[in-house]
Amino acid sequence: MLNTDEIRATLTVCLLAAYADGDKHDREREQIREVAQGLAQDAQVNLPGRYQDVLMRRVTLADVLPRLQSEEARQLAYEMAVCVCDADGQTSEPERAFLAQLRQGLGGGASAAVQATPATAQAAPAGPADFAEQAHGLATAPLQAGPALGVALPEVLPATLPAPHPAVVDALPTTPAGKPKLTGKLGAEEMDRKILNAAIVNGAIELLPENLSTLAIIPLQMRLVYQVGQNYGFELDAGHIKDLLATLGVGLTSQYLEQAGRKLLGGLLGRAGKGILGGLGKQAVSSGMSFASTYALGHVANQYYAGGRELSTQMLRDAYAHVMRDGRDLQARYLPQMQETARGLDTAKILAMVRGR
Repeated sequence: MLNTDEIRATLTVCLLAAYADGDKHDREREQIREVAQGLAQDAQVNLPGRYQDVLMRRVTLADVLPRLQSEEARQLAYEMAVCVCDADGQTSEPERAFLAQLRQGLGGGASAAVQATPATAQAAPAGPADFAEQAHGLATAPLQAGPALGVALPEVLPATLPAPHPAVVDALPTTPAGKPKLTGKLGAEEMDRKILNAAIVNGAIELLPENLSTLAIIPLQMRLVYQVGQNYGFELDAGHIKDLLATLGVGLTSQYLEQAGRKLLGGLLGRAGKGILGGLGKQAVSSGMSFASTYALGHVANQYYAGGRELSTQMLRDAYAHVMRDGRDLQARYLPQMQETARGLDTAKILAMVRGR
């Protein structure tokens, strides 16, 4: 169990990793700032203060690494930094240099999982179970993996359980006047079930303690958007989907930071064996954000592509905010399905899901 000083140092390493490339868009900077404010419940950790220190360059790796005394803390800090750098699916040269510096600073106290990264693969061979290799594989998994419109995720929604449909998206002007709405390969009810199923699976993954599990949520959400677009005849690439997510206000780095940060502050982030959150007594640590954001992404994307990608930025953002609220309200209803799904998941199964196998 990490002490307060180690938690503070670990989160500072994550913030340093988030700004390692110096190329953050103002929108992403604001999202990271909001995450820091949202995780400010622990006054001793003082994450907003840590954020300001990093932003103003008042703190460096050399300042925080000595505070990571335990092997668990050193390993967790490294793993989280790798996930922060990989969250957007690409690792820049400055980020590679940061990870190399971090690995060197951790020195002999780091476990075998810190011996290789995508940035240092030539210096130290990475085995198939190496954490950084797996993290990079998750973040860069191809969108088109698995069946074209098939279910690369387990079917976790009972056939007798209806899938709700958010009324707010139906109120959106899907197409310009006189232009017909596109017809998808899946019917409306099938699409509703597909989106809800994906939301339950991602909500279940959020209940797991491993860093890799937390990182896996982002590519699975991108896969869902890809499949929704494909349903209406659009072949999307990762760049387009990232742009759509950014338009909706979904930051890839900030989303990982919020999910992992909540778990870390609750003492629930780390290795397998800690059980699922909620164990379920600590469910409050999990914000339910993964269920709600997946639910909202799926439905807003469905309306957007059915309308031929004609919705304005403001319409998209307003719709996403409304459906996010619906998703948060629904989260408690489907928590039993999330908990049951989480009990059957492990890292190998999650990796297979992201790869679409």
